Amino acid sequence: MARGQLRVYLGAAPGVGKTYRMLEEGRRRARRGTDVVVGLVETHDRPNTAALLAGLEIVPRRELTHRGVVFTELDLDAVLARRPEVALVDELAHTNVPGTRHTKRWQDIEALLDAGITVLTTVNIQHLESLNDVVHQITGVPQRETVPDEVVRRAEQIELVDMTPEALRRRMAHGNVYRPERVDAALGNYFRVGNLTALRELALLWLADRVDDELDRYRADHGIDATWEARERVVVALTGGPEGDTLVRRAARVAARTKGADLLAVHVARNDGLAGADSALLARQRVLVESLGGTYHQVVGADVPTALLDFARGVNATQLVLGASRRGRFAQVFSRGVGVTTAAASGSIDVHLVTHERANRGRRSAATGRGLSARRRLSGFAVAALGLPLLTVVLDRLRADVSLPSTMLLFLSLVVAVALVGGLAPALVAAVGGFLLINYFFTPPLAGFTIAERENVLALVVFLVVAAAVATVVDLAARRTREAARAHAEAQTLAIVAGSVLRGQQPLPALLERLRETFGLAGVSLLELRPGQPLTPDVRRDPTAWAVAASVGDACAAPAEGQTDVPVDDGLALVLRGEPLAAADRRIVEAFAAQAAIALRQQRLAEQAAAAGELADADRLRAALLSAVSHDLRTPLASAKAAVGSLRSPDVEFPAEDREELLATAEESIDKLTRLVENLLDMSRLQAGALGVHPQALSVAEAVPRAVDDLGDAAGDVRLAVPDDLPEVYADPALLERILVNVLANALRYSPPDRPPLIMASVHDGRMQVRVVDHGPGIPPADRDRVFLPFQRLGDRDNATGIGLGLALSRGLAQAMGGNLEPDSTPGGGLTMILSLPTVAAP
Repeated sequence: MARGQLRVYLGAAPGVGKTYRMLEEGRRRARRGTDVVVGLVETHDRPNTAALLAGLEIVPRRELTHRGVVFTELDLDAVLARRPEVALVDELAHTNVPGTRHTKRWQDIEALLDAGITVLTTVNIQHLESLNDVVHQITGVPQRETVPDEVVRRAEQIELVDMTPEALRRRMAHGNVYRPERVDAALGNYFRVGNLTALRELALLWLADRVDDELDRYRADHGIDATWEARERVVVALTGGPEGDTLVRRAARVAARTKGADLLAVHVARNDGLAGADSALLARQRVLVESLGGTYHQVVGADVPTALLDFARGVNATQLVLGASRRGRFAQVFSRGVGVTTAAASGSIDVHLVTHERANRGRRSAATGRGLSARRRLSGFAVAALGLPLLTVVLDRLRADVSLPSTMLLFLSLVVAVALVGGLAPALVAAVGGFLLINYFFTPPLAGFTIAERENVLALVVFLVVAAAVATVVDLAARRTREAARAHAEAQTLAIVAGSVLRGQQPLPALLERLRETFGLAGVSLLELRPGQPLTPDVRRDPTAWAVAASVGDACAAPAEGQTDVPVDDGLALVLRGEPLAAADRRIVEAFAAQAAIALRQQRLAEQAAAAGELADADRLRAALLSAVSHDLRTPLASAKAAVGSLRSPDVEFPAEDREELLATAEESIDKLTRLVENLLDMSRLQAGALGVHPQALSVAEAVPRAVDDLGDAAGDVRLAVPDDLPEVYADPALLERILVNVLANALRYSPPDRPPLIMASVHDGRMQVRVVDHGPGIPPADRDRVFLPFQRLGDRDNATGIGLGLALSRGLAQAMGGNLEPDSTPGGGLTMILSLPTVAAP
């Protein structure tokens, strides 16, 4: 059976017309003769959307009861039994009511697709799993219903239902999205122009990435290697040389000329694992690329131009930026260089060859140096000076038994041994010396440099050439072996450092500490130039011009105080105190310095994010306070003012009963205001740590009935199960009573009339536990922490039930007395609040 196709209508926000567009498509298919049914469509009381349902077959929904409330969900079994060609199922990210076959609606849709039914559905961008936290940060509204991105990406068709923020706000103002009483609040919060613009951009960018994936898949399926300039992509090739900064900035300027262009940096490493690039420069250039909004990549290839063009074509690049060759003009005669070769084979990709100050000046690489110490080279010359005469003497005595070819092979073996000991220069000296000795002592006529036979001339020339070639190869192999060993050691050190940074909670100190241990240093300091200070030679010796960003061991106050300082950029320097580093070790230290700069930047960003988060939390708290308190202050104030105004009115003479009722109303309203102000003051004292707590030994069996009495008639038939023989607790009597009143009031609010709350008390592990048990709707585990946030009224549908401060204040009061307040599930449904307090035996 062929799998059905999925078509998703994606919107940036509610109200853009996703369901409307889906119904239009369903009606169009039905007119063409396609068997179309409506599995589930939410019209949200929008008449224009509801009108489109006329004429379409609707599968009745399944009714489910959850916590005493009747819900309707998609009847999956009925749709599967009906087996239409096309099913319309709204709200892809919806969470089903417990009791259905699947937890999420997208799982229901997967079952329909597996049955061969094509499904049309809708989803908003804020419900995609990868963007959930971003949307929360933008709008301040958490989205609990999400769908994995992969589910949407697998759809055969995704259609963006787009609308400008201004048009959507006009649609809302006309009452086409929400009911009139909800419009003002929505326009002032979630549906602000800035929020809608950001959500629209998220939707466009997400869909653009999906379109890019489809384009890459199409080009791969059809074997298309040519570049399609659907989007500008600029690739800059980095060699690890000093010209990389210039190339990156030039490529960034090229990409900036086109809105939305991508910047990608790539380094082609040799497939023998012996990178000739400077790892410190590459690390610094990677930071520069990422700071300019680009991405860094590394590929491996034997032929650099081929690997570079393969990468560029793989990412559908339109422009390639390379540096002019650093090789000298004489070297370019024998090889055109990477830039010219790449440009010749680039095809439709535009290639920019950027000149720089190192162009045509020849390469300077540590890898091309002699690499051997002077002692090794002298040893090589010594082996040649002693070995050649000794071998000549031995072969002269064995002249009758050893032929001329064998003699040449033995001299060639000596040349190889010299190359292994001392490198290329001693080996070449040994090759020339062997050539002369063989000619003088073993080639007729003897004791002269003349050669009688032409064949011997050829043999000697071949010996010299082979000896020089073998010496060169042996020296190169030895050099590569040493480079490989050093590269392995450096990579191992970097891996250890990276592991310590990843495991550490503070990456920057961990990085510096690992660097100090690796090289046996007395101290490592990361210094930052103070703002406004010019970087001059004198400044490097001035401690007042520098600030210590991070340090371990013996800190340095200025770069000149250390034995080694590694400049990271114009304002940062890594200073090492201890034994001076070898020149070969400086390269790896420079790589660590670049990583330290990255760690410092990430640390600063984390601090800024934390500060911004605190400000955002304070903003949200302030907004919630104003929103909540505005109603709760206004209502009792209005009642008290109306009662007092009526009593003072000279036009009406109230009977004694009415006067008493008005005075009671005023008194009750003032009491509400007093309690509200006391709660707000206590919460502020708790947050400031200035709440006065006066604990003493008291009996829970006496405190619980007093709290029930404080609720008066509202307490109803509260059940008590508090034994009289419980040990005393260590608590403030007034605060304990307030906690019990707040918790019990919440339990009464949500308990059904036939099942009133139950208060129990018992001792566990030396602590008193007072449980307030209700059988109401309860709270999902994921939302339980939210009920203890100030100004939250989880699940309330009105603003007349308080400002949501009771539980937050109750937990704060309990913790101030050394206790705690935690929620738990009630067996059979409901919520149990557990107040834990220390007993007198354990104050």
